[in-house]
Amino acid sequence: MTLVDLPETEPRDVEPTIVATAAPAPGAHPALVLAALAMGGFAIGTTEFAAMSLVPAFAPELGIDAPTAGHVISAYALGVVVGAPVIAVLAARIARRTLLVGLMVLFALGNGLSALAPSYGWMLAFRFLAGLPHGAYFGVAALVAASLVPRARRSQAVSRVIAGLTIATVVGVPLANAIGQLVGWRWSFGLVALLALTTATLVRLFAPHGAPAAGASALRELGALRRGQVWLTLATGAIGFGGLFSVYTYLASTMLEVTQAPAASIPPILAVFGLGLTLGNLACAWAADRALMPAAGATLLWSAGALALYPFATASLWTLAPVVFLIGCGGGLATILQTRLMDVAEDAQTLAAALNHSAFNVANALGPWLAGLALAAGLGLPATGWVGVVLALGGLAIWAASLLAERRTRPARLRPAA
Repeated sequence: MTLVDLPETEPRDVEPTIVATAAPAPGAHPALVLAALAMGGFAIGTTEFAAMSLVPAFAPELGIDAPTAGHVISAYALGVVVGAPVIAVLAARIARRTLLVGLMVLFALGNGLSALAPSYGWMLAFRFLAGLPHGAYFGVAALVAASLVPRARRSQAVSRVIAGLTIATVVGVPLANAIGQLVGWRWSFGLVALLALTTATLVRLFAPHGAPAAGASALRELGALRRGQVWLTLATGAIGFGGLFSVYTYLASTMLEVTQAPAASIPPILAVFGLGLTLGNLACAWAADRALMPAAGATLLWSAGALALYPFATASLWTLAPVVFLIGCGGGLATILQTRLMDVAEDAQTLAAALNHSAFNVANALGPWLAGLALAAGLGLPATGWVGVVLALGGLAIWAASLLAERRTRPARLRPAA
């Protein structure tokens, strides 16, 4: 592995990159590998988003109100934030296939226990446990996916993995929500546990084994934390993505209390959001493989505009549905920033890739928390859209700072190698 400076003709502003990837095993079929990895994304996406939509179902049974139930969502997000860096560092020398299988088994355990939670306190603990493998799984899966394709198609390969999560919002989340309404919310978490075990089996069968990267160590992974562009990229996601979660967490409650829609209309609207998320993921990946930083800025602007429409759209399902679709499209930011971290992390790929999902789950905790403050202040459920606008614009400001810093250092970075 060598460090190579990009030539002057490189069309994108990126830092020199070392991509620590394992070569595919002989006979490994990229399509089967990506499908197996996407199944894990489907399981994670189902539990992450379905838990938000099930707040009206599990809150009464656990004896808590809706704002308190939001802490259950935050506990999962906290598990992601803590688990991603810790696992990435401690598992630096574990073969990626072995690590992915172990992460999915732990994820299945966390969700299975969530289905059995006897009280609010235990639910918090089990959701935290379920969140621990989330970020590390996506980070390692993204690196495996990128290793299967040419550099110019990295974002699209990563988007295939994340597509599992986005498709979950179209199929898995509405299904889990419907199951929660029909037979109880506990069965929804049981379904996720089964999906996770299925993923572990598929990854074990199809993913290349791959040896750990030469020289891999916890110390080398921690080197990512010394790079300013890594922190700016993570901050862009942690702030900019929070707007989506500020709206999505309270979407079901908004439909019931403000739109006065029947409970049966919640799954279709969640599917509309998921469709936007899926199409946005694919479109943003295509754009990122051509102009990565402009794609990130444009996505944040799109999110701010869509979230600004939300407070005016909550009165009717006919206006709410298209706006929810537009908000979902902004979720493509995840793929863009995942690829960006591959460019700026140099030889600390695993930790940086995993931290991307820590950042998004900081957003998952920050968005609902700030929206909850707005609700506690009496601003009403539609005001969650304005909270989202502020967060999206905050992410855009950090993106601009990252771009400016990179342009200031670019001439020094692009000097021909001796």
